[in-house]
Amino acid sequence: MSTNPSQEAPGRVTVWVSLVVLAGALLALSGVFTLVQALYALFGDSVFVQSDGQPMLLDITTWGWVHLVLGALQLAVGLAVFRGSTWARVTAAVVVGLSAVSQMVFLPAYPVWSIVVIAIDVLVIWALCMHGSEVRDV
Repeated sequence: MSTNPSQEAPGRVTVWVSLVVLAGALLALSGVFTLVQALYALFGDSVFVQSDGQPMLLDITTWGWVHLVLGALQLAVGLAVFRGSTWARVTAAVVVGLSAVSQMVFLPAYPVWSIVVIAIDVLVIWALCMHGSEVRDV
């Protein structure tokens, strides 16, 4: 018998399992947000951005396609995280990392939206990396 209080009995649901399930749900939600952003970029393919006091018109169609693929991947992997498989957690961490990088590029066009999605992405990566294996034990 272990004297470490952080090691729970197999099959017992802990707060950490709930956090990983939340991470999977946030990943799927972030995927939906990214899909909405992609559709907006594809259908409203130009945006005005202020740079050095001068307005610039940017074409964001390419980023719309990138976000469409990332959003679909996030949604699919977010749902797979609920099963607790290792491949889903690793794939999720990679996809969420790519999402955060793509949101940084989108930052000048939609700063508040991008910061919210980046914050969700960081929370998801932390939960999956720290306690992702505990979901499999339940």
